[in-house]
Amino acid sequence: MQATHQGFICLVVSALLIASQPARADGASDTPHAFGDWGGNRSRLEDEGITFDFGYDSQVGHNFSGGTAHLTRYADQWRLGATLDLEKLWSWKGASFKVLMTDRHGRDVGLDAHIGNNQSVQDVYGRGQTLHLSVFALEQKFLDGRIDWRIGRLPVGVDFASFSCDFQNLTFCGAQPGNIVGDYWINTPTSQWATRLKFDTGHDTYVQVGAYQVNPKYIDDAWARRNGWKLDFPSGTTGVLVPVEFGWKPSLGGLPGSYKVGGWHNSSPGDDLFLDRNGQPLAITGGMPLQHDSRRGAYIVAKQQLSGEAGGGGLSVFFRASQADRATSATDRQLAAGIEYKGPFGRADDTIGVAIGATRANGYAAHYQRLYNQLHTDHVVVQDGSETAAALFYGFSPVAGVTLRPNLQYVRRPGGSRENSNALVLGLDTSITF
Repeated sequence: MQATHQGFICLVVSALLIASQPARADGASDTPHAFGDWGGNRSRLEDEGITFDFGYDSQVGHNFSGGTAHLTRYADQWRLGATLDLEKLWSWKGASFKVLMTDRHGRDVGLDAHIGNNQSVQDVYGRGQTLHLSVFALEQKFLDGRIDWRIGRLPVGVDFASFSCDFQNLTFCGAQPGNIVGDYWINTPTSQWATRLKFDTGHDTYVQVGAYQVNPKYIDDAWARRNGWKLDFPSGTTGVLVPVEFGWKPSLGGLPGSYKVGGWHNSSPGDDLFLDRNGQPLAITGGMPLQHDSRRGAYIVAKQQLSGEAGGGGLSVFFRASQADRATSATDRQLAAGIEYKGPFGRADDTIGVAIGATRANGYAAHYQRLYNQLHTDHVVVQDGSETAAALFYGFSPVAGVTLRPNLQYVRRPGGSRENSNALVLGLDTSITF
């Protein structure tokens, strides 16, 4: 009920902002902030070394098909943060400090309607609908910025395999490895103690490596409600996640692109999905799973603008792929590709996007599920294929700082199972930058 009231209040605020500001015919915004420059104070503070990040995101979803009921659900997220330029404030050359808190509320239509999907149709839902410490980190640059070091509380998906969230379906949002091995690769809003070192290798290329604490408590909803906002070091650490990424940011034909290739190694042990510790099928013995001494995977991310002005309007395409180890990952692969066009109908800030992606349920795990159903009276859902998602959105900014993205999603074989009905979901993504 509290989330519904908050959502209603924010929708009213959005309407008032839209009504109180004149809309430009070309759809372009003179400022990225709904509350403007605070009478010049925002710019003054930025010049002095203090930059604020205040925002609100809400997502509505209604399933016209799929699941056990046709429902409408609302989820939202507040964002409150600041970046301190320590060189301007304290003459600490090349240093800055960032803190970001996020507060999530609401419900997810996929969960409440029992659609059975692996990838959320409302990407601001999850990791505990509560207050989170998302970033608390010091950043230090050396050698005129060629070496960049970060240390503190960080979500791994901010630096590695990072990607925008223009689409409301999680298949196309954020760092892709977190969508398939989210039990240890943690994307925002959750963070863990970490450090990252990035090297500018010249010719528009870079290489970076990180080390991130792996602790199951960070993804436990009950723990997050009690401690997700605290700056503590919880017990129960199982290992270290070490991602490595090589990136290239070329200008091809004068148009920007971004290409990333990476891999990761998690030193935490992982449970085998089919075998017990004696090498026998778990479904038969009911014993303890065979333990693997580590977990790993790899990814690629590519995005390229193909037309228009560099960094402005025009056509862009993207492709993403991630693969995790088969022995321990219930979902072990995700592929996604899409097209976005900025500036349609002569409206400079509007964007149209269409994408399709597939998240594969591991067939190795399906062997266990089939054998279990043969031997037991209770039934588990057999996930033996790919959950395929297609998404379409139109994004427009009626006034400065407010972006609306009505969208349509179609999810085929949710959860990668033939037992789940296909789902058609209508959504509305609203973003306000204050």
